[in-house]
Amino acid sequence: MNATKSQKQLIHINAPTRDLKEEFVQWATDDNSKTSCSDLNFDQANLILEKLGQKPHSKKAHAYGIFNKRNVQHMKVVSLTRQLGWDKRHPTYGRVADMDRLGAWLESDKSPVRKPLKSMSSTELTTIINGMTGMISKRYK
Repeated sequence: MNATKSQKQLIHINAPTRDLKEEFVQWATDDNSKTSCSDLNFDQANLILEKLGQKPHSKKAHAYGIFNKRNVQHMKVVSLTRQLGWDKRHPTYGRVADMDRLGAWLESDKSPVRKPLKSMSSTELTTIINGMTGMISKRYK
C-alpha cells in the first residue's frame, strides 16, 4: 500500500530541510536512488513520521491475512510470504511478513481460494500453500 497523501504532507511539513527529507526517504526505503515521498509505502512513511516525532497513521490489519500461530499450515503460509519477498520493516523485530499484502492477494482474483486465512479448511490451505510454492519456484527459476 502506497503512502497516503496526508502522510506525505506531514513529512514535507515536519522535515526541517529538503535534504533531510530525502535522507529519511533513502533510509526508510533502503535505496539511495529514491528521494521522493512518492517512493514510500505506507509503513515506510510511518517510520519517517515516528522519527520526526509525529503520530504514525493507522490502518486496520487486512482481515484476510489474520492467522493462527498455533496452526502449522498458517505458519507455513507466513513462511512462504517471507520467501516471496512480501515483508516489511518492523521497529522491534527487523523484517516481518507483510500480512496486509498477503491478505490483499488472498482477496484478489489471483488467489486460488478467495477466503480469509482463518476460515479456510485444511484442503483449501493446502491449495494456497501449493500456489505460493509455485510462485516461489517461478520467481527463482
